[in-house]
Amino acid sequence: MIAPDKIFAAPLAGITDKPFRRILRRCAPGAMLMTEMISCHSLVAAAKNCKRNFDTYGDEGLLGAQIFGADPRLMGEAARILQDQGATWIDINMGCPVPKVATKAGAGAFLMRDHALAGRIITEVVGAVKIPVSIKTRLGWDDKHLNSINLVRIAADAGAQFATVHGRTRAQGYAGRADWQKIADIKKQMGNFPIVFNGDIKTSADVAAVEKLAADGAMIGRALLGNPWLLGELCRGGSLVCHSGEGRNAPGASRCAPIHYELIMEHFDLVMQYYGERTGVPLFRKHAAWYSNGMKDAAVFRTRVNQIQTAAEMRKAIHKFFDRAD
Repeated sequence: MIAPDKIFAAPLAGITDKPFRRILRRCAPGAMLMTEMISCHSLVAAAKNCKRNFDTYGDEGLLGAQIFGADPRLMGEAARILQDQGATWIDINMGCPVPKVATKAGAGAFLMRDHALAGRIITEVVGAVKIPVSIKTRLGWDDKHLNSINLVRIAADAGAQFATVHGRTRAQGYAGRADWQKIADIKKQMGNFPIVFNGDIKTSADVAAVEKLAADGAMIGRALLGNPWLLGELCRGGSLVCHSGEGRNAPGASRCAPIHYELIMEHFDLVMQYYGERTGVPLFRKHAAWYSNGMKDAAVFRTRVNQIQTAAEMRKAIHKFFDRAD
C-alpha cells in the first residue's frame, strides 16, 4: 500500500506557492509537497530580489524544493541555499517541456537529450547538500527517443535517491493520456530504485492502479487545481480508499469533500498576506475560477472575478458564490 508520505503534490509553476502549499498541508498533513520550479540563476545571481525564491521551509513539513538550470555549479549553489532554508529534499527538473526552459535555457526536458550534462548536474547537486536529491523527468524527448531509463540510471549512479517519471514525452506536452505502463517498464528495469509515477493520477482508483504497477509513490498534479482536499482524501489514514464520486473537474477526478467556503477564504487571505492586494488579487482569480469549476453559474462567476480589482470586491464575490454553495 502506498503510504501517505509517498503521495506527492506536484510542483506546478505559478500554483504551488507558499499560500497554496499551506492549504495543501491543511488538507494533507502527511503528504510530500513541492515548491514551484525555481531557477538556479535567479536564486543564486539575483540575491534576494524574488520573494518566492527565498521562502523559509522549516515549518512546512515534508517539502521538496525543485530547481532547474543547465550550469552544474549554480545548481549546486542553489541546492545549498534551499537546504539552508529548510527544504526536506532537492528535486532537479529534467522534464519541463516549456520552450523557454527546454530549448532556450537548455534545461528541464533538454537534459533528456544531454545525459552527460544531466549527470554532471546531479553529481554536483548531490555533492553540495546533505539532504536527499531526486530528479523529475518524462518518458523521453519524443516517441523516437524513449530513453529516460538511461537518465534514471545516471541519476541512481550519481547518488539520487529516487526519480519521478511523468508518463508523456516532451513532444506531447500535456496532450493525450499518460502511459503508466511505460513508467512501469522503467521501474522493472531499475529494481529497488524508487520510482514515483506522475501524469493523469486523479483518484484513489488511479493510485491503486499505479500501485499494482509497482509504483513507489504517486504524484498528483493538475487534479489539485481547485481541489486541494483531494490530496487529503488520497492520504487519509494511509488508505487508498476514497469516498468516491465523479469529479467536477476532469472526468473521473475525485470530489471527496464539498466545496469549503472557509478553506477558500483562508486561501485568499493567505494570498493577500503573502503578496499584498495589488499582486494577490489578480493572482487569485485563477484559483477562484478553479474552485468554481462545475458549479452552477460558474461561468458568470468567472467573468465577474476576472474584472475584480480589490480585495474587498474579491472577498464579497467569494462569499456570495461559495458560502451559499455549502
